[in-house]
Amino acid sequence: MNRFLSIIFLITTPLMAQQFTPKDAFLEKWKNSKEYLLQIAEKMPEEHFDYKPTDREMDFKSQLLHIRGNMLWLGTTYFSSVKFDREKLKENIPETKLEVITELTKAFDSVYTQVQNSKSEDLQTEIDFFAGRKSKLQILNLLQDHVTHHRGQLIVYLNLNQVEPPQYVGW
Repeated sequence: MNRFLSIIFLITTPLMAQQFTPKDAFLEKWKNSKEYLLQIAEKMPEEHFDYKPTDREMDFKSQLLHIRGNMLWLGTTYFSSVKFDREKLKENIPETKLEVITELTKAFDSVYTQVQNSKSEDLQTEIDFFAGRKSKLQILNLLQDHVTHHRGQLIVYLNLNQVEPPQYVGW
């Protein structure tokens, strides 16, 4: 019996010693969010990248570029020492499906690296935000929530074009 308990202890101790922080949880979810959104972008035929269901909606491509811009703004502004240059985004607007997906991938990777390189305790830091004082943890939540919001719209765009969306990826 003592041998059995020793084996259980040796197996479970490293698992219990792992710490899962809000930063770790975000990074895990961010990777999955990236893969899911890229699958959605891949599914839409390039000839439908200009599709929009109503005049007041952004087209499919603009939705993807809007997501990209928001990620770069929040990631750069709140998780790096680099000043965000919104004008730079307007200079080189991706045109083709491949270019859009490439730039979207780079934006996801940039945010991942910026958050990964930040200290977990920095997530408690409050910053001035246009919606009032927010913690950097709230900015992480906003990053993910914004992607989710627009990704939901893109799934509708796929369905309206008789394109089957990829299977949902949660965690």
